[in-house]
Amino acid sequence: MLASPLSLIAVAAGGAAGSVARYLMLLVIAQWVGSRFPVGTIIVNVIGCTVMGMLSELAALTWSPSPELRAFLLVGVLGGFTTFSSFTLDIGVLVARDEIAAAAGYFLASTLFSVVGFFAGLWAVRSLVSVSL
Repeated sequence: MLASPLSLIAVAAGGAAGSVARYLMLLVIAQWVGSRFPVGTIIVNVIGCTVMGMLSELAALTWSPSPELRAFLLVGVLGGFTTFSSFTLDIGVLVARDEIAAAAGYFLASTLFSVVGFFAGLWAVRSLVSVSL
């Protein structure tokens, strides 16, 4: 199945917006907690996965976004905002610094909290939607 030109534009625009939001958030977090350990990437991934869970559940239960809006938000914005490529780079940097325990902790924290964030987003929407139905 080929993507429509409008969907491609939506993904590109969303990706740009999500990437800029990620960059700005990483700068702010680095000012707060420093940049020696990639806390910002963990926070961005957890937020992105939580929002992905929320939007996915909303789309399944009550919300019917157009294919273009779905592409913009889920693939574009959240794909640009979450940072799995940055995540792997951060692990590589920690390993290169011979900070193996930090790299392992970072891997575990990112993976665990991002998955928990996704399911927390599902739960939050289910709780809110069941109350309002």
